Amino acid sequence: MSGSFVKVVVTVPVTHANTLRKAIGEAGGGKIGDYKHCSFSSTGTGRFLPQAGAQPAVGKIGELEEVPEERIEITIERSVLEEVAKAIRNNHPYEEIALDVYPLEDIDF
Repeated sequence: MSGSFVKVVVTVPVTHANTLRKAIGEAGGGKIGDYKHCSFSSTGTGRFLPQAGAQPAVGKIGELEEVPEERIEITIERSVLEEVAKAIRNNHPYEEIALDVYPLEDIDF
């Protein structure tokens, strides 16, 4: 891999994980060598408290919510980052999306 790769991490309700993974792959995310749609997932619990003015997809204003979520990690070429981010925005049910992007170092192994 070269420095032109980044790791994208996004959390999504488990109910929407397959749809989001598919959209990310179709946008060019998760291509490693001769493989496409590569990702890693782990499950956990997302917690949030919607405030006045929010339009939560899950839960109610002023009530603490807990949602079974999947953390999806994808290695992508930096050149497709904008398209992958767009695919995430267009296929994620939440109003505010927890999304991290990490640069990857070059290594030979």
